[in-house]
Amino acid sequence: MDNLVLIVAYLAIGWVLQHTRSLPEQSGFVLNQYVIFVAVPALILLHLPKLEVTADVLAPLITPWAMYVLAIILVLLASKVWHWSRELTGALLVVVPLGNTSFLGFPFVEAFYGAEGLPFAVIYDQTGSFLALALISSSIAAHYGATSTSAAPGQAGLTIGQRLVRLLVFPPVIALILALALKAFGLGQTEYPRIIQPLLENLASTLVPVVMIAVGLQLRLRIASNHLAPFFMALSIKLVVLPLVALAAFMLLGVNSLAAQVSVLEAAMPPMITGGAIAIGAGLKPRLVAAIIGYGVLIGMVTLPIMAWLIEKAL
Repeated sequence: MDNLVLIVAYLAIGWVLQHTRSLPEQSGFVLNQYVIFVAVPALILLHLPKLEVTADVLAPLITPWAMYVLAIILVLLASKVWHWSRELTGALLVVVPLGNTSFLGFPFVEAFYGAEGLPFAVIYDQTGSFLALALISSSIAAHYGATSTSAAPGQAGLTIGQRLVRLLVFPPVIALILALALKAFGLGQTEYPRIIQPLLENLASTLVPVVMIAVGLQLRLRIASNHLAPFFMALSIKLVVLPLVALAAFMLLGVNSLAAQVSVLEAAMPPMITGGAIAIGAGLKPRLVAAIIGYGVLIGMVTLPIMAWLIEKAL
């Protein structure tokens, strides 16, 4: 479980840097921009051309998309009921549907189900979370960030054409288009040419530490009173509602395979760090998103073992 310790350590480093004021005030924002412009595109270029869909394993193939759609519906419903702002709605549409199914998911799956469960976790992450991040969540962030009050100056009041241009020049979207083109020509499916492969690997590997330190730099122990409801709503949906729905669905279907158990546990993962970075980089409620990501990881340390116990009893 070394990865879990590292995440907490990175978060603590950022929190200490924040409270000692060792870095300039805008350092968190700058680190997030680095992630958006460099680390996330490197990650997409590194992994997307190698993506292989295994149609035989339906549980980890279907579950992430079902949970993604359900999360989108719940966020939009909550937004309508509580009259959330466009910026707040966009932030939760990016953060809530995506789980940290690789950096947290893989070690947790291995801890509870052994190495036999890892192939199912990889399928869940690569065909679900990663594709949803690259294909949908980046576009949502670009769309809602275009009119966000926290976005860079000059982004409000854009026309549809201007928003489309902004979407097409959004770094992760550019990387996605390039990765799909490389895959179509059979390039990047094994390894890139010399220099390029280690360059992408090194840049992609900076994502988690940079993001978590950036989260720590923006983490606030006190959440604004007007953010309490969306904060608890976001974590309740991600850590409790989604996995319980997935668990209930498999119980009703009479499916109790290892693939189903792994899928439910992956559905219970805290919000994805990369998704949080994209939302923050797009200017969508940075402090609230930072709190959801940071506290989500910490609370997940408690909820994930409980969920694993429920899965064992139910499936």
